[in-house]
Amino acid sequence: MERMNAAAAEIDAANSQDPNRITVDGADYPAELIYGQRMSAMLARVYPDASEALRLAARAQHIRRWEVPRNTYPMDRPGYLRWRKDLGRKHAEWAGAILADLGYSDDEIARVGALIRKDNFRRDPEAQAVEDVASLVFLAHYAEDFAAKHEPGKVIGILVKTLGKMSEHGKAAAAGLDLPPAVRAALETAIAETAAS
Repeated sequence: MERMNAAAAEIDAANSQDPNRITVDGADYPAELIYGQRMSAMLARVYPDASEALRLAARAQHIRRWEVPRNTYPMDRPGYLRWRKDLGRKHAEWAGAILADLGYSDDEIARVGALIRKDNFRRDPEAQAVEDVASLVFLAHYAEDFAAKHEPGKVIGILVKTLGKMSEHGKAAAAGLDLPPAVRAALETAIAETAAS
């Protein structure tokens, strides 16, 4: 536990350098610092028995994300997918360097990296858990702002895709979230569309 707490503190220290800011309860914070903490909180809520590797992967999911801006890739679907894949590799690399400094073994570092990248998430329950938690954090904390900037049809389409990547356990957790009314309505529509397809 002491080593894991030290790793989380180092991940937080890295994310504290994020120049992008977010306001929480009237105070200003680095955006990725808050994201990592939200991932950990959601993981503890939905997967309370998570392994150490899973806890570390959740905390490091967006480590130093701002260093690979979206606009450095083509602004189309293939560009987006390549950006996401490259980000996964970088997040795993940056987290791995922290873990190596703290004495984690090569196998432990490799496992955390695989979870950060969500390798084989359809077949790996822990990688699926990372996918679930990331989706739940989006719904709980970021979907309202996203919905305000996009047409309702696009929002529902994104939520249908989000649900399609979640496990049944994750979907049940999503249904239990306390969501803003607009997000709740869009999610219920997406759930109905998913069930009908």
